[in-house]
Amino acid sequence: MTLVDFDEAPTKRWLGTDLDDWTRQVVRRHFDPVAGSPYWLSRRPHLDFDPLEITRYEELSAFGPFSLARLRELDPAALVPLDVPRPLAGRIWESGGTTGAPCRVFYTAAMADHHSQWRRFGLELTGFERGRTWLYACPSGPHIVGRGANQIAEMYDSTVYTMDLDPRWIKQLIRNNHLAIMNTYVEHTIEQMTDILETGRINYLETTPAIMQALINRRPELVAGLSGVGLGGTQLSPVMYKEIAAALHGGVIGATYGNTFGCATGLPAGQGGAVLPYLPNFPQVTMAVVDRDDPERIVEYGETGQVRLTVLHEDLFLPNILERDQAERFDTGAAWPCDGVANVRPLQITQAAPEGLY
Repeated sequence: MTLVDFDEAPTKRWLGTDLDDWTRQVVRRHFDPVAGSPYWLSRRPHLDFDPLEITRYEELSAFGPFSLARLRELDPAALVPLDVPRPLAGRIWESGGTTGAPCRVFYTAAMADHHSQWRRFGLELTGFERGRTWLYACPSGPHIVGRGANQIAEMYDSTVYTMDLDPRWIKQLIRNNHLAIMNTYVEHTIEQMTDILETGRINYLETTPAIMQALINRRPELVAGLSGVGLGGTQLSPVMYKEIAAALHGGVIGATYGNTFGCATGLPAGQGGAVLPYLPNFPQVTMAVVDRDDPERIVEYGETGQVRLTVLHEDLFLPNILERDQAERFDTGAAWPCDGVANVRPLQITQAAPEGLY
């Protein structure tokens, strides 16, 4: 595999970034005594090391794990460096709220642009054609995934249909064991999709693996008429991938993994769909697979462990987030600048933290 030429797109430059240089730049920005981010400046006196002396990416382990629970109470503006002009103008985005109240972060203009450029990167890498018609069956509202409809329309010269989807309602129904009502909502979701798909105008569908499976079970002929699908949200397992590939009859399959804080783009599936790898949106996002009992130890290639996420945006610094996912450490080879993760799945699915539709 060789690095795709994206006509000098920013992603090409980012993929060539030296991670140690980038780490120094981001940490110095957030801990700058005058222009740094209020939260990290408030934390500096409580650290037992000088963050301005960090020179290498590996040294970020000194911060220890960053608990996302802090983002439930913290003013999102406190994480944004002070040299971003105030008053801040932009969107607050939320996590899915699977493990409790949603966590929130502010996206600056630079962060929104990064998100969009990586989105374009994934579309081109997968092989989606420009100028086609999409159905975007994903959450919107406070969920950053909802930006994807406009990104596809504006950056990929496409026409995009959208629909309503409330993933938190599904998860609440599962928690409370209201399975009959949940099934009614699933039917409502599929009805919205089929109403649009039956027009015959849709080339590509963006949705979750769980919704895709429900659509295949109910209306396989509509899936067979698609040219491809983009999948994200709930886990995509090799079994799911093979089922979806068979239903598409040769259509392209793209995938993303991540959340409001950091995302990864799906690389081509390996071994006939048995290996589903992802490349973090480097260098703003890195992912490591670590020992569940020792989160500072990165496991060997092919070994399974817990996903550890680090966000290294110029405008958002969140080190060493221990995700509620496990994955295999994936060797991306010489084509890409960092490790990937593969075959991502939940650490544990419980009634309190269900997967749901998204």
